[in-house]
Amino acid sequence: MAGQQVAGVAVWAHTGRGLHLTPAQRRQVLATWRAALPLSVIVAGAATVEMAREAKAGGADALLAFPRADDPVGYHDALSRELPVIAFYLYEAAGGVAYDNQTLHAILAQPGVIGIKVATLDSVMTFQRLAGLIRDHPEKLLITGEDRFFGYSLTMGARAALVGMGAALTNLQVGLIEAFHAGDFAKFVRLSAICDRFAAATFIPPMEGYVRRVLWALAADGVIPDDACDDPWGPPLTPAERDAVRRAVREARSARVSLP
Repeated sequence: MAGQQVAGVAVWAHTGRGLHLTPAQRRQVLATWRAALPLSVIVAGAATVEMAREAKAGGADALLAFPRADDPVGYHDALSRELPVIAFYLYEAAGGVAYDNQTLHAILAQPGVIGIKVATLDSVMTFQRLAGLIRDHPEKLLITGEDRFFGYSLTMGARAALVGMGAALTNLQVGLIEAFHAGDFAKFVRLSAICDRFAAATFIPPMEGYVRRVLWALAADGVIPDDACDDPWGPPLTPAERDAVRRAVREARSARVSLP
């Protein structure tokens, strides 16, 4: 990942099973990434002020606030006293909270909140609503977490990406972002199609299986060993599902080679 064109990485977040790790495991994960990416941004998932303090002590640069229904404005304010905070609008099936517009405006009005990551999974209408809402806060960053409509979310105003599938086939996704900002829309459309097909093989029911599927994709791409794909908190998946991920990676590789 240190060799990829990424601004940084997220640790302790949903994809990294951050809430399941022990404090010692979290410290080890953060220290490993900080050593590997000394000049990059590290965003650490946080659900408590204690986690925020751990992240700050370990050298994280910002926090990704796990959604919380209880006093969300006060919660974001408390986290932001430790490090800059990215709010997180996550679909409810993954443990998210459907913050209403009034709550979101109040969260984004906090000076320590620098932006919001939006991951609705499949609700284009919700993403459109939130993209419109954040226009009232032009100093804040709209970050897409939309693996299933990544390219479209950029056209709707996302200025950065923090996506689970970004751990695999990263260069294709970087190329997608670069093509969009360069105005190379022919390349953007082709890369969007490749990324959409990859997401269609990895972000499918059961949704919590996506973590293992991304690990399978990394193995299929030769990044990690075939036996390094365990996710003890995810649902059981079948060998046929792994074959589908392998095919998606092969197809993406072929398409990548054919691009100019």
